[in-house]
Amino acid sequence: MATGYVFHEQLMWHDTGSSADMMPPGRFVEPGRHLESPGSKRRLNNLIQVSGLARHLVPIIPEPVSIEDLLRVHTQRHVDDIRTLSERGSGFAGPQAPIGLNSFDIALLSAGTTYAAMRAVLTGRVDNAYALARPPGHHAEPDQAMGNCLFSNIGVSVRRLQHEGLLGRAAVVDWDVHHGNGTETVFYSDPSVLTISVHQDNLYPTGRGALGDNGKGEGEGYNINIPLPAGSGTGAYEATFDRIVAPALRAYKPDLVIVASGFDASGFDPLGRMMLNSECFRRLAARMVALAAETSQGRLMMTHEGGYSEGYVPFCGHAVIETLANHRTEVVDPLSDHIDEWAGQELQPHQADVIDAAEGLLAGLRQRLASAA
Repeated sequence: MATGYVFHEQLMWHDTGSSADMMPPGRFVEPGRHLESPGSKRRLNNLIQVSGLARHLVPIIPEPVSIEDLLRVHTQRHVDDIRTLSERGSGFAGPQAPIGLNSFDIALLSAGTTYAAMRAVLTGRVDNAYALARPPGHHAEPDQAMGNCLFSNIGVSVRRLQHEGLLGRAAVVDWDVHHGNGTETVFYSDPSVLTISVHQDNLYPTGRGALGDNGKGEGEGYNINIPLPAGSGTGAYEATFDRIVAPALRAYKPDLVIVASGFDASGFDPLGRMMLNSECFRRLAARMVALAAETSQGRLMMTHEGGYSEGYVPFCGHAVIETLANHRTEVVDPLSDHIDEWAGQELQPHQADVIDAAEGLLAGLRQRLASAA
């Protein structure tokens, strides 16, 4: 099995400025490093190198996407605003979306890493791929940056590949702890893309990601949200993938499975309140590999989203990429067993209630697919 890996050092040069957690510095807020810093991503790349895993990956060199690519998803005003702020050298492109000098060009390259990974899978160069993208993209709306995301990396890449005739139907599974609102918006009326977001209920953005948000028009039924309660652990996540994600993908049968791979549902993330460890992410990745083999001829790609624990994200990401490559290195997560011992890791009744409710959405999806057949 050939696994592609897309990384570019310039992605680490996106400057999010100083803050304290997510608060801008001010009179009573001492400046510090912004949580969306290069740290966790660079450490993940470094761990891939020192563990020897890199020798089992196919390096893929990304190129920036074009303005034309952006405009298939984003408004001209949004693109112009990002470029202007980037040329100015600092500021906020939207709510909690800092920008620095050259961030516009780096964001084009970040979308290009996602596109390059998808294209490599669709053309058969590799079986699956991981794009270590930065800045992330799943919060970016067509007309607004937000939540550290400037452009929709997944949206721009899918639309370009559809335009090129390389992609018909895609399924996006977002396991970032925050709701994938931007990806949802881009494809909300489009039955050619099934979107599934597994996230912490009402964490960010507030008011988005509800069970009842299922798409509209021709896209009704093709958007599934599973807003898990804070404190959900491995039992809740694995039940969600077995009872919701797996049957949805089997019914939809996409040409490509895409995972929006955030690691902020880990037990050590400063922004999330979930309890996953690297071994749970490994098991979720194994489920996605098996589901891709069953539904999309094995075509699977993952693109990096959130995750703000500099020390722990590398173990989670490394476990996922090991699973894609079907190669286990000598890396041992020193904290995985500790997280496993936390109380409440098993599926809890209030978590099962959400999954039960989300299960009802599958009937609507199947009915829509049957009507379209």
